[in-house]
Amino acid sequence: MNGAGDAAAKMERKTVEKNRRMHMKRLCMKLASLIPKEYATNSKDMLSQVDHLDQATSYIKDLQGRIERMKQRGGIRTSAEGTNKDVDREMTTEFRLPVVEVRHQDLNLEVVLISGLEKRFKFHQVISVLEEEGAEVLNANFSVVGEMIFHTIHSQAVSSRLGLEASRVSERLKELIR
Repeated sequence: MNGAGDAAAKMERKTVEKNRRMHMKRLCMKLASLIPKEYATNSKDMLSQVDHLDQATSYIKDLQGRIERMKQRGGIRTSAEGTNKDVDREMTTEFRLPVVEVRHQDLNLEVVLISGLEKRFKFHQVISVLEEEGAEVLNANFSVVGEMIFHTIHSQAVSSRLGLEASRVSERLKELIR
């Protein structure tokens, strides 16, 4: 190879390495943002990436321990009626599925729907209700955890003059998924 070709290859390797380092830095920053405050040290000094990784490792190990304790206690039980019980730190929380939660702030509307695998609904109908009520869907996602499906929809009022009626949206969604 000639000198110009070697220089170009060397520059390309430097660029690839620089992009790799920048990507790793972004990933470390994202990881650090996911660590709850109670696991972060109270130091006013800037933490290094190694410090953030140590905190994340500590948090993950704690979560693993909590999962193991829940498994040993029988953790999550589901009855035939659709009532779920989650025993965590001697507190019992019960709720009936499906769950509809609508949060409204200014022009933004967040809808959280929790349903069981046996009780499903048509997602496009939920979107239609939001659009009929004057909302534009910005983001929608779902995840399946055990026997439950969690849907989260972020939307915004199409018109600031009209706004959104959160209670009406909530009632219509409850009618739809029950």
